[in-house]
Amino acid sequence: MRVDAHDLVLRYGDVTALDRMSFSLEPGKIYGLLGRNGSGKTSLLSVLAAFRKHSEGTVRVDGAPVFENRDVTRRVSLIRDTGETVDISSAEDALEFAKWLRPDWDAALAASLMDTFAINPKKEVSGMSKGQRSALGVIVGLAGRAPLTMFDESYLGMDAPARHAFYDALLADYMAHPRTIILSTHLIEEVSSLFEEVLIIDRGRLLVQEEAETLLSRGTSVTGPILQVDAFTEGMTVLGARELGPTKSAMVYGHLDDVRRKRAVESGLDLGPIAMQDLFVHLTGGPR
Repeated sequence: MRVDAHDLVLRYGDVTALDRMSFSLEPGKIYGLLGRNGSGKTSLLSVLAAFRKHSEGTVRVDGAPVFENRDVTRRVSLIRDTGETVDISSAEDALEFAKWLRPDWDAALAASLMDTFAINPKKEVSGMSKGQRSALGVIVGLAGRAPLTMFDESYLGMDAPARHAFYDALLADYMAHPRTIILSTHLIEEVSSLFEEVLIIDRGRLLVQEEAETLLSRGTSVTGPILQVDAFTEGMTVLGARELGPTKSAMVYGHLDDVRRKRAVESGLDLGPIAMQDLFVHLTGGPR
């Protein structure tokens, strides 16, 4: 499903959570939604899922308004950080409720994922641990196969092996059944390999929307003798640097053209990629 937002504003009283945000998401991609605490990630996803009505601007999914539009919302799924949001009886009942809500529900996938995450179908949702609730939430999100599926830190309660099982399941099912998926996360290093496109927001405003590869291409590590590294990076935006004996490695932000890259090689320097998390920290850094 395609998503279009134009001059999107959301206010809570005197607080502006989303501030004139405009973007478009093409269908059939995995998007990473990144931002610091309080940046507006959850507010944005809540508006896209019609959990909240925006204050100004427009938001459309497949060309149609979202809020109070059943034909759209039944094809949009938001799994929040609390995991499964419906505290009704057992896990089995929660899946039945999700099946009733979701026209694209895959019962076989749900059963398989229940085994993967060792969830007892008869267990009461209210008595589950945070990790179990998180697992049940991602099962509902994946098996629902909603054309627009969003996960808002919904896997944070899971331990590392369970999270990686979720990433594997998400990628496998996405490849078999492409749809628009948005992952809001603080675990950037862990999840960034899934992203095809990245949105970075800060203080309710959109800072960056780029293909993941394009964003990563803006950061480069420069490694070599200290004097050569310092000379090469002079005048550039240096995100950070480390020294070990006579060797220095600096992280720089900005496009390196062929001339600069040739100069690096001639100076005996090694150029390499840097992590998306380092770029994120640079773009959203500063006191709060």
